[in-house]
Amino acid sequence: MERITSFSVDHEKLAQGIYVSRVDGDIVTYDLRMTVPNLEAAIDPKGAHAIEHLGATILRNGQFKDKIIYFGPMGCMTGFYLIVKDQPIEKVADLVKDVCEKIVAWDGPIPGASAKECGNYTYMDLAKAKAAVRHYLDSQWEFEYHYL
Repeated sequence: MERITSFSVDHEKLAQGIYVSRVDGDIVTYDLRMTVPNLEAAIDPKGAHAIEHLGATILRNGQFKDKIIYFGPMGCMTGFYLIVKDQPIEKVADLVKDVCEKIVAWDGPIPGASAKECGNYTYMDLAKAKAAVRHYLDSQWEFEYHYL
């Protein structure tokens, strides 16, 4: 089989940040690297699940709700994928920062955290989600995008 592009990225050179992973016409895939791959601890899966529910809800209720295609965790638990349509790349860093700040400030129940709405609704941890996002916000990098 042919090696896929994402496995060709040198993960030993990745730091925290926002990376443009793919551009398919007007659809852009971003890698939101919240931890340094292979050097920092991965995001706790329960925290990542809560981030997914919160982030997707915030994004799909926000100013660019019609531009959001997907938001979800990377299997390696170092960050998230954000896929947007017809959105200027220059605006994405501000969008990500806004979502992160809203997650850290969240004080209500996690959206979609019931047996009827989620296949594993007890597998979420808001405190771990906030800690992971706070780590991402507080780290020494600028909210700007880079190309992989």
